[in-house]
Amino acid sequence: MNHLQIQVAGAVATVTLNRPEVRNAFNEELILELTRAFTTLESDDSVRCIVLAATGKAFCAGADLNWMRRMADYTYAENIADAGQLATMMHTVYQCRKPTVARIQGDVYAGGTGLVAACDIAVSSDIAGFCLSEVRLGLIPATVSPYVIRAMGARAAHRYFLTAERFDAQEALRIGFVHEVVTAEALNARVDEVVAHLVNAGPAAVRLCKKLLHDVAEHEITPPLVAMTVAGIADVRISPEGREGVQSFLQKRKPNWQAGES
Repeated sequence: MNHLQIQVAGAVATVTLNRPEVRNAFNEELILELTRAFTTLESDDSVRCIVLAATGKAFCAGADLNWMRRMADYTYAENIADAGQLATMMHTVYQCRKPTVARIQGDVYAGGTGLVAACDIAVSSDIAGFCLSEVRLGLIPATVSPYVIRAMGARAAHRYFLTAERFDAQEALRIGFVHEVVTAEALNARVDEVVAHLVNAGPAAVRLCKKLLHDVAEHEITPPLVAMTVAGIADVRISPEGREGVQSFLQKRKPNWQAGES
C-alpha cells in the first residue's frame, strides 16, 4: 500500500497513516487503502486488536488539498460517489468486529475526527489539538457526524460543529471524545497497556460485546431489547469460549486463549 504501513505483531495489527508530508490528509487512494486494510484484518483470525496510528506531527488533517481541488469541479453524482467512499471507510472502521484503538500523536482535523470517533478507544497525546473545521469552508461535517456525535455527545457537537473552534486534548477528554490523555513520551506505553487488556479477553466475547454495544447504545429500553440481551447472555454462557472462561476462573488458571502468555 502506498499511503499506509501495516504491521502485525502477535495478535495486534497496527495500521499507520503514512502521508506526513500532507499531515496524513485523505485522498481517494488513502480512503480505499484504509477500507481494504480494515476489511482484510477483520477477517484475519490471528488478529485480535487493531491500532490506528499515524506518522509525523499530525494524526490526520482531513481532506487533502489536491483532492479538494478536484472535488470543486465534481458534478452532484460524482460528489455522491466520492462521499460514499469516505462514508464506507468510516463505517468499515466503526463496524470492525475487532476492537480498535486510536493512537493520537498529533492534531486531528475535520474528517480525521471521524476516524478517531469510529475507533472503540482513543488515547491521545497531550500536545494534540482537535477541530471540526468544515463550516469555515462553507461545508458541513456530514459523513463523520454519526460517529463524532456518538463520541462527544450532541451538546458538545453543537458547539464544535457550529463554531469550528480548535480544542485541546484536555477538552477532548472532558467532553468524552477521547478516553485518556498522556504525555507524548508515555503514549506508546499506555496504548500497549490498553491493547494488552483487549487481547487478554476472550476473542469471541469481544466480538459479541462490540455487537452488543452497537445494538444497545442510545436505543430505547424496550421488551424486545431486553429479550435480546437475555438471549445474548444465555447463548454466550453455553458457548465453548464462555464455558472455558468460567471454568478457568473457577479453577484459578488461565483460559485457553491466553495459552503461552506470561
